[in-house]
Amino acid sequence: MELKNKRIAAVVHEIFEDLELWYPVIRLREAGAEVVLAGEKAGAQYTGKHGVPAQADISYDDLNADEYDGLVIPGGYAPDKMRRYPKVLEFVKRMDEAGKPIGIICHAGWVTISADILKGRKATSVGAIKDDMVNAGVNWVDEPVVVDQNLVSSRTPVDLPEYAKALLNLLK
Repeated sequence: MELKNKRIAAVVHEIFEDLELWYPVIRLREAGAEVVLAGEKAGAQYTGKHGVPAQADISYDDLNADEYDGLVIPGGYAPDKMRRYPKVLEFVKRMDEAGKPIGIICHAGWVTISADILKGRKATSVGAIKDDMVNAGVNWVDEPVVVDQNLVSSRTPVDLPEYAKALLNLLK
């Protein structure tokens, strides 16, 4: 229960990568954290790439960086949708400014690119968005997990054990 009294937001939208949402959410909950799922609409159900559902507890409009200790952004195709919401980008920016842990994996880098928090940082992502990351000013590396200050990044579901461990360590 090393994360008891910690509150983590996880953002979702249609076609998220199932494992990249649920693996860290389950690990965080096992460690005692409260994980709140935020979607475009509170109560809406979103379906992952492989059919696993996720129901939003709150809407993006309800996100307030003062109320959370960390953030999880899953990959899949959802990041391309989530980055179009100013409230999501503002939340990411405020979490980063506060130095609170932000976990990104696979295509989740798109959200942090649009929030403009990556310039000059070291990070990784799925190879498909390497150019996007580099063009946003990232020192991109092909490693399973990269921790740069409060940012934890990983490439694909294969890296989930190392990603989750790094994220939990940062949240302690």
